[in-house]
Amino acid sequence: MGIIKVTASITNLTKTKQPYESEFLVDTVAIDCMAPESELVKAGIQVEGKEVCELANGQPVEYNYGFARITFMGAETVTQVIFGPKDAEPILGVVALENVGIGVDPVTRTLKKMTAKPLK
Repeated sequence: MGIIKVTASITNLTKTKQPYESEFLVDTVAIDCMAPESELVKAGIQVEGKEVCELANGQPVEYNYGFARITFMGAETVTQVIFGPKDAEPILGVVALENVGIGVDPVTRTLKKMTAKPLK
């Protein structure tokens, strides 16, 4: 499947700071979203804990995480976000996609809004 990017903005839960907006790589293998730590801090997102994440090369790395509002394609959700390194490419993970009912069409390689979110 080709590379899909989408413009998204991340802000703190109470929307009291200027959001971080960027092109995010849609990664259906990644569970959580990730953005550079410095940008998340500027957006007022609080560190809630640490967890070990597996990089694409299989290497485990411990990162801070927090919770944030993320808006993309006219939809908004609250999701866990990883505080990545300063040069990290922003990633939009599958949980955020599924939370707002957006999936990847494998034929057209585009993002599509589901007609209804499955509860089964």
